[in-house]
Amino acid sequence: MTDGQVPTLDTGVPHSARLWNYWLGGKDNFAPDRAAGDEIAKRFPSIVDLAVADRAFLRRVVRYLVQEEGIRQILDIGTGLPTADNTHQVAQSIAPETRIVYVDNDPLVLVHARALLTSTAEGATDYVEADLNDPDTILREAARTLDFSKPVAVTLLGIVHFIRDDEDARAVMRQLVDALPSGSYLTIAHGCHDINRAEADDIVGFWNEHGTPKIVYRSSAEIERYFDGLELLRPGVVPCSRWRPEPGDPDIDVNQYCGVGVKR
Repeated sequence: MTDGQVPTLDTGVPHSARLWNYWLGGKDNFAPDRAAGDEIAKRFPSIVDLAVADRAFLRRVVRYLVQEEGIRQILDIGTGLPTADNTHQVAQSIAPETRIVYVDNDPLVLVHARALLTSTAEGATDYVEADLNDPDTILREAARTLDFSKPVAVTLLGIVHFIRDDEDARAVMRQLVDALPSGSYLTIAHGCHDINRAEADDIVGFWNEHGTPKIVYRSSAEIERYFDGLELLRPGVVPCSRWRPEPGDPDIDVNQYCGVGVKR
């Protein structure tokens, strides 16, 4: 999603969005995705726990932002394929008037999003075809649905690690945050190598050899830098399974780290 090229649907090469969908029990994937997913899961069993923990974090953080902080506008960048408990479903179940803009540049994701991600009558759901490396387009198109004079929550779950140049990634985060008014939130979930560097390096190496787009994992300290200038909410940048877990959530550590910051 981040190479700036016009997206095309290539069903012969495993793709991150379809792989995620497969691990979460979805059906919007192809044989190469399932083969790669099975191979990765066999070599790195923790990867399925990571996918499940990431989706549970999405549910928790959206509930928190809407229910506790009164957020009514969400810009979800790197949507991925629809599964269960998508952002608009969680948000609008609490506040039906919530407005959500999904952003992705994978053609399969966009086809399914437009078909399946429907809004309540009181709120709105829109879809932007854009690349994370092009925040100008994202912000311009999102402004058709969202009012950037009022607080917006930007969520970037499992997407920033596709920008492999550190300074490019920080520049994109700065541009997105600069466009937000006070009271807005930034949420990031990012592949991290703090827990088991050897396994993390093996996952990245295997994926970059066989799949697309290419990825990079970073340390929690590097991920925390994306929140420079924001107030980082407790418990800081932690495994996404450890961000305010609820009863019944798995008691595990995963190498997907997350954080939430507010712009004061």
